[in-house]
Amino acid sequence: MIIFYDCATAPSPRRARILLAEKGIPHRTVQVDLRGGEQFGAVFRALNPLCTVPVLCTDDGLVLRDNAAIIAWAEAAYPQPPLLGTTPAEKAAIASWNWRVEFEGLLAVAEALRNRTPAMAGRALPGPVDYAQIPALAERGLARLQQFLVDLDRQLEGREFVAADRFSVADITAVVAVDFARIVKVQPDARHPELLRWRSALASRPSLAL
Repeated sequence: MIIFYDCATAPSPRRARILLAEKGIPHRTVQVDLRGGEQFGAVFRALNPLCTVPVLCTDDGLVLRDNAAIIAWAEAAYPQPPLLGTTPAEKAAIASWNWRVEFEGLLAVAEALRNRTPAMAGRALPGPVDYAQIPALAERGLARLQQFLVDLDRQLEGREFVAADRFSVADITAVVAVDFARIVKVQPDARHPELLRWRSALASRPSLAL
């Protein structure tokens, strides 16, 4: 049985959760209490020394400790539907936009959140090592996030999906980034009509309710 270590309130495991649903991969879910610090306990640390979720344990003994590994494994083990593209051009476009959304979107939200939230003082980065907050990074993160929404809106002009003519991991990562931005009080608005159209259209996908 495939076991998926999740946290229902965190953005990173949500990416894997959507992926597993889109692929129809049967699995058992184990919730990890990040707020309570379960990720730092000896049991979970033995599973993932990075003290982060998601983690996916496959039925043939692999322990996959990040979204990159989970996506690569899922696409190889369950090739339908293809979420990393089928042609060289599709694969390149999806990989490029997935990276851009991670760097320009998700990282910007994380910078804004983790560098200004009092509860995260001394925990500015996830993982086993404590890092001090840098308030200037929070301000930069907010600025980067606003630019990301503009760039994503422009990319979506005349397009149904972010990077290809089909739903892909780039859409998964983008949905999670856009939804996660609400935690720092940033949301698409009338300045981002293409982005609003895209997000509304994707709302009907059952995987995004997870």
